[in-house]
Amino acid sequence: MVEWEEDSEGALDGPGGTRLGRRYSTAVVADPFERIAWRDTYEQSAGLRDLVTELTGRHAYAADLLTDLFLASYKTRPRLRERAEMAPSQLVNHQIVASLMETSEFAELRRETAGDAYAAAMAVLAQASAVRRMLERTRAAQEQAERAARAQRLADSATDGVVEALQSAADAADEDGSSSARGQHFGDGAGHTTQAVREAIEAAEAAETAAQQAAQGAAQAVTMAAPGLRGSARDAVTEATGAVRAEASLMRAWGVGSGELERMSFDERARLAERLRTSRLAEWADLIGRFRQMAEGERARKVEGAAGELVGVTLGDDLSRVIPSELANLGLPELRAVFAARYAAGELMLYDHRGEQSTGRGAVIACVDTSHSMYMEGPGGGTREAWAKACALALLDQARHAKRDFVGILFSAADKIRVCRFPADEPVGIDQVLDFAETFLGGGTSYQTPLTAAGDLLEEEFDDASRMRGDIVMLTDDECDVTEEWMRGWNDAKHRLGFRVFGVAIGAPPAAEAGSVLDALSDNLRSVEDFTDVHAAADLFRVI
Repeated sequence: MVEWEEDSEGALDGPGGTRLGRRYSTAVVADPFERIAWRDTYEQSAGLRDLVTELTGRHAYAADLLTDLFLASYKTRPRLRERAEMAPSQLVNHQIVASLMETSEFAELRRETAGDAYAAAMAVLAQASAVRRMLERTRAAQEQAERAARAQRLADSATDGVVEALQSAADAADEDGSSSARGQHFGDGAGHTTQAVREAIEAAEAAETAAQQAAQGAAQAVTMAAPGLRGSARDAVTEATGAVRAEASLMRAWGVGSGELERMSFDERARLAERLRTSRLAEWADLIGRFRQMAEGERARKVEGAAGELVGVTLGDDLSRVIPSELANLGLPELRAVFAARYAAGELMLYDHRGEQSTGRGAVIACVDTSHSMYMEGPGGGTREAWAKACALALLDQARHAKRDFVGILFSAADKIRVCRFPADEPVGIDQVLDFAETFLGGGTSYQTPLTAAGDLLEEEFDDASRMRGDIVMLTDDECDVTEEWMRGWNDAKHRLGFRVFGVAIGAPPAAEAGSVLDALSDNLRSVEDFTDVHAAADLFRVI
């Protein structure tokens, strides 16, 4: 029996590398680099290896089919071989792949997977159930295709028999190395030799006829099975597209860009996706994504409404907006003292522009309450914790965009606090972000502990970099007291460092009421009642 070996293009060779026609074991044309991408992905993906092992136990050529499914998704412009180029045993695989590629949905899938080995592997795994159904549906056709393959191998073997018979005759004729001897030899045994060659040729012809008939039967069986594959193929591609898009959406919601994904190994990316899908963070993805989109839109509004529209003249000491007539005074020695006096008094004439401008320059600090009550759900679904952390992550984006440090302070009771720092000049890893988002301390609520930590951080920033005007956002659902002594120290620090405090009362507790402690601590206070509403904090992203 012929032993078949696959070359670098997926072609099948006989023993010793003899090409037995252009018969291929895979249906999708691929270059060596694309085949390397498949092998590397297969070696890295336990899911792919398990699927190949499972399917191969029931369907001998399943490994080749999965290779084709990967290549069809991975290649930018996949091309299917002609059916006549395929090894008989691979005709069913060819038809399955053709059924998938012929669906209108397949183009949508490739928009997500082309050039991305990880996404292509995801697509293969997502199609596993449909592939199982298609393989079972075509089992009868596959049996006929395998009979055709066996018949073709017999025909090839019979052809080899003809070659061997002819070679034996030639060897016998050359035994004594002379033409006369050769003729004498043929004279003695010509009948026997001719009979052996004739029998070999007849056997080869019969085997070839049988192989052709078997191939025709296999082709007919595969053609008959094709209509039944179309529905399953469409389902397979739709399911794969949904799975790939869902993961891409999940990554975008958590701020994982395509560049960061490309730098991850297959295992790292798979672990990250599993963590996002299976932890309680998964249900926050939509909220986080909407928060980030809203914040981006508000940043755009801030840029559009920034200084640019002249609405009049005002007084102040901002030298960047001094009108030309004031600057002209600097050119006259006798008026320079007047200019200096007006500058010191804040009475220079300045252009007055319309627009909201950010006044923060120091760190952005989000103090997130993680006491027990924050785990409660509210109107419209969602939890207080989810809303608060989605807002905090959008503030992280805001700080990165403005090249400001960000600090997330998770707090609950007086002895429970965790500080997560994200310096502006250092990259932010997704694991660091997820650790911040996943941390939940539980317990009661203390304002003094997180706000003291926030003030100390801004003091440190001022001492190290002379930066002032930081912004603190207090996200809480509770109300608690602070001591008068602490409040005096807090107000002194606030005046000295020039930072602002924005209060967000989640769930509209007493903290949102005028005269509450949170109100007294905040320069600006708002309340949130619907935990799915991201626009309740929109103004934060215009002024921070």
